[in-house]
Amino acid sequence: MTETQTQTQTMPTGAKSRSPEYRLAAGALSGLRQDLFKDPFAYRPLPPWSPDGPLVGRLPERVRRYAVWTPHAVVLGAALFTLLIAFAVGDAMGGDVIHALSGFIPALAVAMTLIRPVGAWWISLVSTPFVAIMGGDGFGAPWAPAGFFAHLVVMTVVAARTRPRTAAWMWAGTAAFGFFASVFWYSMDPDTAPMLFVSALALLVTTSVHIRREAKVEMTAQRQVTAVERDKRTLLEERTNIARELHDVVAHHMSVVAIQAEAAPYRVENPPPELEQAFVTIRENAVAALTELRRVLGVVRAEDYEAPDAPQPTLADLGRLLENVREAGLRVGQTVTGAVRDLPQGVELSAYRIVQEALSNALRHAPGAEARVEVSYVLGGLGLRIVNGPPTGLVKPSPGAGHGITGMRERIAMLSGEMTAGPTADGGYEVAAFVPVATPEPEPEPAPQSTTATDQSGDPA
Repeated sequence: MTETQTQTQTMPTGAKSRSPEYRLAAGALSGLRQDLFKDPFAYRPLPPWSPDGPLVGRLPERVRRYAVWTPHAVVLGAALFTLLIAFAVGDAMGGDVIHALSGFIPALAVAMTLIRPVGAWWISLVSTPFVAIMGGDGFGAPWAPAGFFAHLVVMTVVAARTRPRTAAWMWAGTAAFGFFASVFWYSMDPDTAPMLFVSALALLVTTSVHIRREAKVEMTAQRQVTAVERDKRTLLEERTNIARELHDVVAHHMSVVAIQAEAAPYRVENPPPELEQAFVTIRENAVAALTELRRVLGVVRAEDYEAPDAPQPTLADLGRLLENVREAGLRVGQTVTGAVRDLPQGVELSAYRIVQEALSNALRHAPGAEARVEVSYVLGGLGLRIVNGPPTGLVKPSPGAGHGITGMRERIAMLSGEMTAGPTADGGYEVAAFVPVATPEPEPEPAPQSTTATDQSGDPA
């Protein structure tokens, strides 16, 4: 009873467990079936080259539309060369028509690689004995001259069009056929060894180029994904910074509203209950808004973030910013046009940050250049223009990833403004932005005083 239970428990385990050798052999046979036996004659046309590729893109427009078909022309040229080899062998052997016709099947296999690559290899391999009998020297070498060249071309093209594993299976199939022919097909000078050696070199080079091209494509795609993720992270960080800065701005105003609403009833003698209740409601809403603002900000605030003790900078602090930039080695000038007026604190802060980031970019990417900051107070808003010249001197500019530009665009988009950034004609860089600001409504004029006569106490007569 015990032995029966033991056998019942161990047999399924032994049946399910597979050795590493078995899994390796099963994977190899699965790859062989996938690469060479599964739908080998599927229609897979060779696409033309891209007209914007590294080679074709340098050609004139008139030549470019024909140059994209270069791979097809090379393959068809190899097929034509296969026919010429067969004709040459036929002429050397006395102009035998059979020898001349023996090149059509290999040439067809070469041309077939353009549309059915794996099927072309099978046709080239299976037709080898017949081509050798028709175009070779009797029952000599397994490959006739035309078939030898055509099979090399077929394996090279198929390896370039498929995957490295397929190239390995084609070489193994060719080796198996060659050894089979050497054993069962008497020949004083078999050419199996030259075929395997030359084909191994051709497939090795083709596979190396193929792997390098795929790695380059994958690396390019990975770089694009990395750049997108980096931009998203930069955008999120900039939005977090904006949220932190706006918290200080909005919190200040909301605190002022709450304090004034609480103090307003005491400035009026015997205020009506409705007015007192209105001020109480205003204060409660202001305090609730502050609480909700701090709660939302806590989601985006880092744990180690410390709020700055100093107030947020405004355009009035640009002079101190420019002095710091000049001390860092950047020659910068400032121009202010229009009537200077107080703007909303969020606009002032964002404008200051844009100028700060633009000058920082000039320091990094254009060392030794001269910059200019233009601030324009116009009727509908605020205009900013920061332009720097080309880098000069021996200091090499440091590369950048465009994160600063992303942050500036985010600030301008938050304020419903417009921004342009790009190189100038002289090799410098220019950042121009416009932030719309609503024009303050004019204060109502005081009512004209009455001409009624008054007495000395000021009361109407």
